[in-house]
Amino acid sequence: MISTNSINTRVESLAVNYFQRSQGKWKSQRRYYMLNQETEPQEVESILTVEYLEQGTPELLELAQLHQLEQPNILVCGTKVAWSSNYTNRNRKASEGSTIFGIAGNQLYRDRGFATDKPIIAICSFTNPDTLCLRTEYNNSVFEEEVKLVGQNYRTRQTIISRAQKEITIGQYLETRIK
Repeated sequence: MISTNSINTRVESLAVNYFQRSQGKWKSQRRYYMLNQETEPQEVESILTVEYLEQGTPELLELAQLHQLEQPNILVCGTKVAWSSNYTNRNRKASEGSTIFGIAGNQLYRDRGFATDKPIIAICSFTNPDTLCLRTEYNNSVFEEEVKLVGQNYRTRQTIISRAQKEITIGQYLETRIK
């Protein structure tokens, strides 16, 4: 039988490698399909900057404090992701921002969620060293994500958002490394 500690250590090890390989600048092209509405998909283009964070960096220590973790140095690694986004087929305001991710065991801590400014925790797993899977629950919604590195220069991403056990949105992404 495999212990929880060895599973968590494996997830952490895979996360270190995955986040290191995700460093850099990416162009993200994505579409959001609203499953409960007859509307055209929302199309968004973004520039993402992903910075790898080693254990003990000020950002991860601050994230641990934000989540009130007892051991401030418990987050083994993380990333800082900054974005600048534009909706290409809608009259919506461009958005910019950043978020911090940190890993401890099979939990991914974030300073904010997709649809909230509050700190959140996702359950993290890997189907293989190139594919990060996340499950996050807050505000009566469930967010299931799969982010896959494809070679050195591409990532695909799919997000399924559910509410009251009914899928309401699917997001599909192609991200291309530009730096």
